[in-house]
Amino acid sequence: MAQVAGTQSSYDVAGNREDLSDIIFDVSPTETPLLSAIKKVKAKGTYHEWQTDSLTAASATNAAIEGDEASFSTPTATTRLGNYTQILTKNAIVTGTQESVDKAGRSSEMAYQIERRMKEIKRDAEASMFGAAVIGNPKVAGNDTTAREMGSIETYMTSNVSFGTGGAVATGDGSDAMTAGSDRAFSEALLTTVLESCFNNGGNPSILAVSATNKGVVSGFAGSGQTRYVNSDDKTLRTAIDVYEGDFHKLKVVACRQLVGDNVFCIDPEYLACADLRPAFTEDLAKTGDAWKKQIIWETTLEVCNEAAHGLIADTNG
Repeated sequence: MAQVAGTQSSYDVAGNREDLSDIIFDVSPTETPLLSAIKKVKAKGTYHEWQTDSLTAASATNAAIEGDEASFSTPTATTRLGNYTQILTKNAIVTGTQESVDKAGRSSEMAYQIERRMKEIKRDAEASMFGAAVIGNPKVAGNDTTAREMGSIETYMTSNVSFGTGGAVATGDGSDAMTAGSDRAFSEALLTTVLESCFNNGGNPSILAVSATNKGVVSGFAGSGQTRYVNSDDKTLRTAIDVYEGDFHKLKVVACRQLVGDNVFCIDPEYLACADLRPAFTEDLAKTGDAWKKQIIWETTLEVCNEAAHGLIADTNG
């Protein structure tokens, strides 16, 4: 078939308007499940401190004779720990022209950029607290030329930790990193051992934080108490495990994108806190030309209220 002579087509017209969708499609992950789960508290200085304590071991020989005079033992002092506040920033600059032109998908370019950077700064905070490095990121005091850094959770954990061969815990005060061990496969036996240690030390974790790879491993654990089945209506095989129930604890299984793949955390959110010295806020910066400038600032740190409440399986090659 041929086009009839004299036909005006879309190829011949210069005045057709563009067809641009008013939706901006972005699949970048923005979830921060661990940061969202823990408590929020107020920091009052750049070095935020807290105290931990523990009871003496139970004794089966606590028996006194009649009329015995009281004796006293020196109590164990509390342990004082701390972490430095870290200043997280994100910046946005938009020209006056771009803010004024008609745009697709947003009415204000600056508002759109600030919204994006707010999501990014939350991901940065979760990465700093839980996924900075396989062996953890030690705290840094900082000075006039070096930025302060918060210590990640790994640098405080000493009680309920499982390593591969050669691995070792850090000092436990946030000042140094763990020693990485040889990689090994993540297994239910490793998880059970750590959960038993948590139980013996008084911990009651309720979140099992895993990488995407280890989430699939957990789905194969027998202790999930789940039955794999096929839904006869839509012929879908159900195999994913969202709750792990073992001998000692029931944990919600959470896949965390900011988590280093090698580490698996058993977290009790009641014993972790995000301590804000300055909650996230947006500030206008001085104009130095035909552009608008804004900065997002968030000064915060991680408070590991008591490390014995949590567990870690490291070196899982996940």
